[in-house]
Amino acid sequence: MDTNNIRLSVLDQSPIRKGVTAEQAVKETIALAKYTDQLGYNRFWVSEHHNTGSLAGSTPEVLIAHLAGQTKNIRIGSGGIMMPNHSALKVAENFRMLEALFPGRIDLGMGRAPGTDRLTASMLNPSNQFRQQDFIEQLYDLNNFFHDRGEPGTPMAKIRAIPQVQTVPAMWLLSSSGESGIFAAHFGMGLSFAHFINPLGGPEAVAAYRERFQPSEELREEKANVAIFVFCSEDEEKIRQHQALMDYRFNQFEKGGGLTPVNYDDIKDVAYSEAEQGRILHNRKRVITGTPAQMKQKLTKLAEDYKVDEIICVTITEDFDDRLTSYKLLAEQFLNQAPVTI
Repeated sequence: MDTNNIRLSVLDQSPIRKGVTAEQAVKETIALAKYTDQLGYNRFWVSEHHNTGSLAGSTPEVLIAHLAGQTKNIRIGSGGIMMPNHSALKVAENFRMLEALFPGRIDLGMGRAPGTDRLTASMLNPSNQFRQQDFIEQLYDLNNFFHDRGEPGTPMAKIRAIPQVQTVPAMWLLSSSGESGIFAAHFGMGLSFAHFINPLGGPEAVAAYRERFQPSEELREEKANVAIFVFCSEDEEKIRQHQALMDYRFNQFEKGGGLTPVNYDDIKDVAYSEAEQGRILHNRKRVITGTPAQMKQKLTKLAEDYKVDEIICVTITEDFDDRLTSYKLLAEQFLNQAPVTI
């Protein structure tokens, strides 16, 4: 991996800031996609979350269609489609349609978690048994639908995913453990490790994926990247406040309190127990913050640890301009871009 030529990408969850509507959050995602396209980012992924008041991104397959139409060069995809909520056939048809509209620019990133709580997941797919084998069978079926093939004598042989198009979206498995990496290797898919979910064991999981990788029709060589929460600013006080907000959000989520939009004034005086402080130290490994020069050093080290040449950046800020600025400053460090006016 050439870590001297690191590519940057985006995972955006359409965060709903305090005082902002879900409609505005989606508009900010659109604006960010157009802006990072200008900046030279490699890909822009959108997420699938349900039953939350803090993230508006629930249907990536719908949002992808609009984002791809609003951008020119950046790859657009899902980070990811949560497969237990869907049938393999419907996913294949959604992404074949996207390929028909935007051939060669679509990424299908897939996860095996539901992206929500168990009750909501059971409403999204009442037949969901949360079994690993179901996920594996979906991946087999998806491959067959994308290539118009099925075992003779089985129902799959009689079904075609419509529209039938010549291209196949780039397929990635999202992982926060080693297990999905093994599946990605078996099916010849790309692997994206979610360091922003689990900061432990990622380099080892990526190494295991590489060792076991089996070439597929679409991917002849292994391909991996790492996703992490980031925030870059020239203002050190903003960096400090951002980290304090992330500390609070992680703590609330782990306590089962849900994620409600807050700003720094809401949480600046919160006191944490000794146990909570221990969790804060652990969760800070999921985030990289700093000035532009610091971020260059820290993100390069992350890429070297994972032996990847692509980092997917996840950024949630109180102020939308700070989100844009963070991506701009990172682009200036890594993508050899002249400064771009927001």
